[in-house]
Amino acid sequence: MSRFIALGLAVAAGTVLGATAINHLQAQTKGPGAYAIVDVSEVTNPELMKTIGPKAAPAVTAAGGQIIARTDKIAALDGEPPKRFVIIAFDSMDQAKAWYSSPLQQEVNAIVKQSQKSRMFAVEGISK
Repeated sequence: MSRFIALGLAVAAGTVLGATAINHLQAQTKGPGAYAIVDVSEVTNPELMKTIGPKAAPAVTAAGGQIIARTDKIAALDGEPPKRFVIIAFDSMDQAKAWYSSPLQQEVNAIVKQSQKSRMFAVEGISK
């Protein structure tokens, strides 16, 4: 009889562990709710632009975002590519808007306006 109890407990434990693993994997596949995009068409003040990076990363992190891409290594597939491109992931569109309006990001935005011609916008992510 004790073998049946041990087997029953092993099956129950396996079921609980399996369910926990499945929930964890499903949570990992949820994509970001929004992306902030920065499309730099022209750098007007390269020296001033160099000061953006050290300020931008903390502003993104403080708002709960994650920088996905920040590069000038862009391959044109169709049309003229931007000079520089940035993609930042956020959990929601509201979080992306709050980042843009935050005091830390406003400091970055002031430098951006003096050092480059660009556009910045947020797009909704695709839920899986």
